[in-house]
Amino acid sequence: MSNIYEQGLAPNPANYQPLSPISFLRRAALTFPDKIAVIDETRSYSYRKLDERARRLASALIGRNIGTGHTVAIMAANSAAMIEAHFGVPMAGAVLNCLNIRLDAATIGICLAHGEAKLVLVDPQFLDVVETALQHSGHEVPVIVIGEDYEALLAEGDPAQDLPPLVNEWAPISLGYTSGTTGDPKGVVCHHRGAYLNALGNALEARLSSTSVYLWTLPMFHCNGWCYIWAVTAVGGTHVCLRQVETAAIFRKIKDHGVTHFCGAPVVLNMIARAERPDDWRLDHPVDVLTGGAAPPSAIIAAMEEAGFRVTHLYGLTESFGPALVCAWHEEWNELPLAERARLAARQGVTFPTLEAVTVADPDTGADCPADGQTMGEIFLRGNTIMMGYLKNPEASAKAFAGGWFHTGDLGVRHPDGYVEVKDRSKDIIISGGENISSLEIEEVLYRHPAILEAAVVAAPDVTWGEHPCAFIDLKKGAELSAEAVIQFCRANMAHFKAPRTVIFGPLPKTSTGKVQKYELRRRAAEPITR
Repeated sequence: MSNIYEQGLAPNPANYQPLSPISFLRRAALTFPDKIAVIDETRSYSYRKLDERARRLASALIGRNIGTGHTVAIMAANSAAMIEAHFGVPMAGAVLNCLNIRLDAATIGICLAHGEAKLVLVDPQFLDVVETALQHSGHEVPVIVIGEDYEALLAEGDPAQDLPPLVNEWAPISLGYTSGTTGDPKGVVCHHRGAYLNALGNALEARLSSTSVYLWTLPMFHCNGWCYIWAVTAVGGTHVCLRQVETAAIFRKIKDHGVTHFCGAPVVLNMIARAERPDDWRLDHPVDVLTGGAAPPSAIIAAMEEAGFRVTHLYGLTESFGPALVCAWHEEWNELPLAERARLAARQGVTFPTLEAVTVADPDTGADCPADGQTMGEIFLRGNTIMMGYLKNPEASAKAFAGGWFHTGDLGVRHPDGYVEVKDRSKDIIISGGENISSLEIEEVLYRHPAILEAAVVAAPDVTWGEHPCAFIDLKKGAELSAEAVIQFCRANMAHFKAPRTVIFGPLPKTSTGKVQKYELRRRAAEPITR
């Protein structure tokens, strides 16, 4: 029998348009033309102006023969120019490559050459790095300095010019590079469809609206700001730029601009929770904080809640356009004690509405692990907000997508209620005497100690057991604590074999996005020094 729905019901311009976050700016400019879109230090302007400047940028790029299949790189702090680039570059049909502002020139050179950038936009303070990177890489490309040169570039464009329509929503919108801690960074290619969907997922889960005021504590270069540049614009909210993460500036901007939302890695939350607040500062309205990365210790979440912030835990990767899982909250959890609420909030949770599926499975067989909160497996993701693949690296792409799932490389468990909890990176699991020990479990205990500001645990070589846990600890100002006291504290709060046997004190090395550089700690832990 024929299918009655197979005839005469086809996609056409009236009922199908490719999904792209570009459309969010068009809507915001039409709906909220005079509303403040961007506040960047002493400068602010409306959505009408943001749309005009983005269209000028797109027109100028097209005038320089930059478009489909071309990469435009930008190395800048959180700023108006970064927001403009997230719309103007893809409006021209080109691909935006946001460069990590804290990478060295050699690595920047690798990224620019690998992505074959046709143009680089750069803040003046990073110009030397970019010029050195280009010299070392041998990649010749025009460089536009944000300021007078950038304004001159915009003047080349015509905001009334008809821009090329997006024909395929699978077209790349961004190129982002992984940290490259185990070799050269890999180029993650993301598409318009995924950026559109993940932005809407963010708006839903963060409860963004036209009254939202979003503070940019999160680096805009990191996973395209977790897609929040597009998300905030989608609802017509206000972007408040923060060029450097400082607690005093965060408190001031929350007060001055009525900030309602911000994102950040657990280290940023820890800074805020432990910081001295201005005498005249108080939180007189709800501020939603979205955090991701490694599981924030429940002690940090509890401290943020006590300060009046509402913390939502997210999980994601560059390869998943940023956030992919969320610890969706249940109203009945509000009645639980603070410590129990914090423990629940520290879980990574369930899929975004815009992600299709997550599973925790045996990394070798692909068999699902039982939802017992104990059996550890690798976290696999599947859906429309997963990258297209790694640029010029089909082997890595095939490995990442083996079995029809994206392999995150993170180890976790699934709880009986279906919520996923990350336990470790696969490379961060400590195998001591044949027993698997989660470094995050030890860190969770360490953060409960009142004298400890930050803690990270890695594997150290052990002639008897193969490996043993080595704890790196940064103490709070004025606090004193011995290595033996740390070990005894851990033994009192967890199985003895899981407790660290080595303790090293001092500041923890971090990446530009606030993540602890565990690869550096592993190197230090392997050094033959007296501890």
